[in-house]
Amino acid sequence: MKNSCYLYLLLLGALFSCQTENNSEKIEAIISEIKEIHAPDKRVALFDIQWKEDQLSGETNLPAAYDELLQRLISSNISFTDSIQLLPNPALGTKTLALVTNSVANIRSAPKHSAELATQALMGTPLNVLKAEGNWYLVQTPDKYLSWVDAAAIVLVDQNTMDEWLTKEKIVVTEMISTIYENAKFDQIVSDITAGNVLELVGYENGNYQVQLPDQRTGVIQGDHAITYEVWKNSRETNDSNLIQTAKKMMGAPYLWGGTSPKGIDCSGFTKTIYFLNGMVIPRDASQQINEGELIDNDKNWDNLQVGDLLFFGVPATETSKERVVHVGMWIGDGKFIHSRGRVRISSFDPEDEHFDAPELARYLRTKRIRNQPSEHILTVDKILQ
Repeated sequence: MKNSCYLYLLLLGALFSCQTENNSEKIEAIISEIKEIHAPDKRVALFDIQWKEDQLSGETNLPAAYDELLQRLISSNISFTDSIQLLPNPALGTKTLALVTNSVANIRSAPKHSAELATQALMGTPLNVLKAEGNWYLVQTPDKYLSWVDAAAIVLVDQNTMDEWLTKEKIVVTEMISTIYENAKFDQIVSDITAGNVLELVGYENGNYQVQLPDQRTGVIQGDHAITYEVWKNSRETNDSNLIQTAKKMMGAPYLWGGTSPKGIDCSGFTKTIYFLNGMVIPRDASQQINEGELIDNDKNWDNLQVGDLLFFGVPATETSKERVVHVGMWIGDGKFIHSRGRVRISSFDPEDEHFDAPELARYLRTKRIRNQPSEHILTVDKILQ
């Protein structure tokens, strides 16, 4: 009798273990499926969810994905404990937004200064704040990029404060690199500034702009180094002349991995900045930019290209490996393109040209046209400050 009971318990335990294992496999599959749908690119969407011992844990900033996960588990009659943290973290209180208050904020892949520079955000850029870790904040930029910024580079605000700031009259810096001074004597520096920085306009003084930074510092900018935001916004146009002129103004700027300003810029940061200063907000990385727009060429037929087209370079896909996109530049006509490699430079595909670039020609993948190509991943500048 004892042996029969023991055998029964063993069988029951094995059955329970099998059901638990099957449940775990099913749940893991559901999590993976939802992640693939809602957060296929971890650079722009956070869905880091784990399942262990009947408990869901992790975090996400995607309420729709979170709700779908719970509903699918409930409809599958799966019992679970929900320990998922939906971001922004409630510990932030009402201050779940921020404004960049340095000329350029370094946004890193982890909450420490030694971490990889993932991207940058310009002064006056609104950010969504998701959580804090020490003096660092996990933020999301207007182009959805997720990374960490040091508290010293931003000012936290609530929705009311952000709404007030957005309605104030502002200026946009047009000089590639300039300075905010304490007063019109231009002797005491408040901050450096760079093209695309946005500041509150306080007044005018002898043809110069009196401004206030997002952290309440005040100062003066030379009148010919900025224009009002409304004028800037309404005058942006991605025509041939504007794109080439903007790109050439950054000639010689040093290459900086993760950089998105004339102070230091990487290849995709360069193309992104060219388009931003002319009214378009495009995805951050080359491997994201290549997914946008219209395919123009993949056979080195340069006659099909127009000014502003983006040229992509890398390693083609094989039977055993995926394509790797590692570089991007912008076509400027006459067989030439401009790009950031070492520094911002012009290269040519013409073997007779002094700027002939054999290495880039060898790793050329294809060309895409993003100008006048609507996309859910491409914004106009007026969508950022509204």
